[in-house]
Amino acid sequence: MAGFRSLLVLLLVFQSSCLGFRSPLSVFKRFKETTRSFSNECLGTTRPVIPVDSSDFALDIRMPGVIPKQSDTYFCMSVHLPMDEEAFVIDFKPHASMDTVHHMLLFGCNMPASTENYWFCDEGTCTDKANILYAWARNAPPTRLPKGVGFRVGGETGSKYFVLQVHYGDISAFRDNHKDCSGVSLHLTRLPQPLIAGMYLMMSVDTVIPAGEKVVNSDISCHYKKYPMHVFAYRVHTHHLGKVVSGYRVRNGQWTLIGHQSPQLPQAFYPVEHPVDVSFGDILAARCVFTGEGRTEATHIGGTSSDEMCNLYIMYYMEAKHAVSFMTCTQNIAPDLFRTIPPEANIPIPVKSDMVMMHGHHKETVNKDKTSVLQQSKREEVLEQGDFYSLLSKLLGEREDVVHVHKYNPTEKAESESDLVAEIANVVQKKDLGQSDARESAEHERDNALLVRDRIHKFHKLASTLRPAESRVLSLQQPLPGEGTWEPEHTGDFHVEEALDWPGVYLLPGQVSGIALDPTNNLVIFHRGNHVWDGNSFDSKFIYQQRGLGPIEEDTILVIDPNNAAVLQSSGKNLFYLPHGLSIDKDGNYWVTDVALHQVFKLNANNEEAPLLILGKSMQPGSDQNHFCQPTDVAVDPDTGTIYVSDGYCNSRIVQFSPSGKFITQWGEESTESNPKPGQFSVPHSLALVPHLGQLCVADRENGRIQCFKTDTKEFVREIKHASFGRNVFAISYIPGLLFAVNGKPYFEDQEPVQGFVMNFSNGEIIDVFKPVRKHFDMPHDITASEDGTVYVGDAHTNTVWKFTTTEKMEHRSVKKAGIEVQEIRGKGSGGLNLGNFFASRKGYSRKGFDRLSTEGSDQEKDDDGSESEEEYSAPLPVPAPSS
Repeated sequence: MAGFRSLLVLLLVFQSSCLGFRSPLSVFKRFKETTRSFSNECLGTTRPVIPVDSSDFALDIRMPGVIPKQSDTYFCMSVHLPMDEEAFVIDFKPHASMDTVHHMLLFGCNMPASTENYWFCDEGTCTDKANILYAWARNAPPTRLPKGVGFRVGGETGSKYFVLQVHYGDISAFRDNHKDCSGVSLHLTRLPQPLIAGMYLMMSVDTVIPAGEKVVNSDISCHYKKYPMHVFAYRVHTHHLGKVVSGYRVRNGQWTLIGHQSPQLPQAFYPVEHPVDVSFGDILAARCVFTGEGRTEATHIGGTSSDEMCNLYIMYYMEAKHAVSFMTCTQNIAPDLFRTIPPEANIPIPVKSDMVMMHGHHKETVNKDKTSVLQQSKREEVLEQGDFYSLLSKLLGEREDVVHVHKYNPTEKAESESDLVAEIANVVQKKDLGQSDARESAEHERDNALLVRDRIHKFHKLASTLRPAESRVLSLQQPLPGEGTWEPEHTGDFHVEEALDWPGVYLLPGQVSGIALDPTNNLVIFHRGNHVWDGNSFDSKFIYQQRGLGPIEEDTILVIDPNNAAVLQSSGKNLFYLPHGLSIDKDGNYWVTDVALHQVFKLNANNEEAPLLILGKSMQPGSDQNHFCQPTDVAVDPDTGTIYVSDGYCNSRIVQFSPSGKFITQWGEESTESNPKPGQFSVPHSLALVPHLGQLCVADRENGRIQCFKTDTKEFVREIKHASFGRNVFAISYIPGLLFAVNGKPYFEDQEPVQGFVMNFSNGEIIDVFKPVRKHFDMPHDITASEDGTVYVGDAHTNTVWKFTTTEKMEHRSVKKAGIEVQEIRGKGSGGLNLGNFFASRKGYSRKGFDRLSTEGSDQEKDDDGSESEEEYSAPLPVPAPSS
């Protein structure tokens, strides 16, 4: 089952790559030439593309006059986006009736499963990755998006095709052989939308409803691990046994309602009463309440009308630059959490008898058992191996008993005291949830319960359009401390371990001073070749004493394949004396510091020898606007290009420059007390920008803490400090929601081990610690992390870089679900490279220290001469002390 869930997630989360727009004239001319031939009975479909104005157009997506021959038929058809340029879907209008159509789903993808006018969906929906854009069932009203929100299609990241899937549940309406042209009209615009819409699907895949069981709960929950999303609509779905579906955001143990609805009412996307924001570390939780009464066999999750489903569709928007189009949750990672679910989730919403009328051959299924249902029109569905999109469409296809709803007016919202709700929930969970044909002695009590439920579950009239509040700031501000915290009891949900197959751990030269990931996620390493920072490197005035050695003759910058550790590119020879920090901006430029030169360099990644920008004066330490003193790291704001330099070993400040290198300001001072104040530093050693919060975090190395500041005002925001850090924090790295760090080697009397840390950025809590298996941390000097949770640590004493991955990525399992065997192999490096051979072929390199491939290595492993360097003394010290 775990493998099946993983498969669904892999199938759903990826977005499609696409092409761009053309001129309006060529667009409509081209589309006119390829217009489908529709039946004369399909009025309104002869003009699929309808210009609205200079920037907007409507796209009509309809079945081309089909006649299903048997019940539970799925037909699919596709429409190519009539331009290559990016566009945005801002409105949907369904054209369907429950008299003929059970449900419709609209997907976006790059290549449909067939090029025919229409096809059986059993052949598949899309050949690549599919995103759900829209869903309709039960005569649902149109879904409208908030102003400024759209589904992105076309361009480089959106879908090229729309694929419409229509499920014809009961074909009795086709006895007259009329042709069906059901579908949906889309309103699209070329105007960029600041907010991008997406769909989050919560879906149970393993619920079993025992026959005759009065109340069965199906619970779903997942940690949310993306940029903030803002929920504005929801849709629930079950088959006939479902009584109520509820969805929540859980933060700090507090439950916030997303949506609460009966699945027996029109299955539209209903606007949430109050917009709900979901941030990294929150938990999304949903519960479906079923009854097994009236069934003589257990009911499972499946795609036919006699099976069941538990689905909650959450429609949201995100800022365009961080938007994810589709996410899914099919697990229950926090089952104990549901002990505190609000009582309203356990109370069915009554559906009055005058609101429901059964239709067609499904009418008899209400009070019959599963066996009788099977005797009617159920057919076995056989999925060929590999046709996972067909499987997915069946799971999402929502085959169920068709219900006509002639009257539905959600007029009022619940207004009741929590103790009353709790009391009713207690009663309901012990009583029959189905329609009554039971003992007369229970009738009175049940009628009373329904009466009270009617009072509690009246709804406010839901506006057809929900707009974001005008005064709301749509930023990606993380919650303040105390909000959106990672649940400590669920720390195992994010755990990193060394990737033991990765060969790069043995293969690196020199002291590793800096590491970073380039825009393509290749690992970039900054190392010192045959130069070593030790107690003889500087005098008391911080002037480099080994200038006579000349610059490092080897390539000091190596670009490494993150999977197999192959050296893809190398550069940086004859430029540096003692490399230190490395960072990479959004354009792929390298920003490096050299503590011997007291300078900062901006380098083109494409092997251009001359630096693009140099800050500081060569070999001249200082503390004014034009000098540095052993600068340690650089951070470049991806939005503004602003440059921040941590300076450094002999200055205690952060210096800010314009993108062109003009001095702007500086802040910070040396700390002299045992309890340093905010803004005081003792070796600001590493920087991490949090752009969407406008914060810059600093590893205040010798004070053993992390300080964060506002980039605009330089105001101190907070300190992150833990006893387990010990006395040093060497380096930090940030990805959305998480902060990674490495500490230093403990002093003689200290107990804290040298290790890596994973912290929830919103509250600073440690949620994981990690160490390598092969070799050991001695001076972990830099750390970098990718957004998928892969972590690299470079050590300046062991000359080593380790790769760590989340434990879920390191699993290799073979699972079997519904006759489909799935091999799950999750990203780890393989293969290897002998860097001894690589460097031996290049001027200035030797094989020393590279040919160490015969064993796993030992904790005491040293270079061939057995020496241990005393690197990173900031100046000659009067008494022996650990490296600074």
